[in-house]
Amino acid sequence: MKNILDSDYPAYFATYINHVQNDDCILAMEENLNDFILFIENISTEKYNYKYQENKWTIKDIVRHIIDAERIFAYRALRFARFDRTPLPGFEENDYVANVNTMTIEMTDLLQEFILVRKSTIKLFESFSEEMLSAKGIASENEISVLSVGFIISGHVIHHQNVIKERYL
Repeated sequence: MKNILDSDYPAYFATYINHVQNDDCILAMEENLNDFILFIENISTEKYNYKYQENKWTIKDIVRHIIDAERIFAYRALRFARFDRTPLPGFEENDYVANVNTMTIEMTDLLQEFILVRKSTIKLFESFSEEMLSAKGIASENEISVLSVGFIISGHVIHHQNVIKERYL
């Protein structure tokens, strides 16, 4: 069982956390890294810029979003692990995707960036003590623990991998 309580995160993150099967946050991140890279590499390159509906993201947009979100989540974890209680604002994911042109970016470059970001996130979480992992902070007006953020990072990727399977392939 994951060493987190329902009170360690806002209810809307339960879906992400429940996607993660490994009870070890760092091992989950490592497995998730490898699974996601293999998954994306096995998609036909013709699908990378496909949208299943007019105002939806492409697969490249989803990968860009995953990278951006992981950076934000890792920043939150760092702040909370360092016992910085300054409340952090939310972010508008659609604005982030709208302000980058993934049509001009190769998927190999996106995947390389994802690998580097994830390895950095893993190193960050490896540096946290038990006390730091249980620390909490405020993000988007909700209290959340550092450890919960770690599971959310992996679960967020799994969520989007499932969306790609269901709607893009």
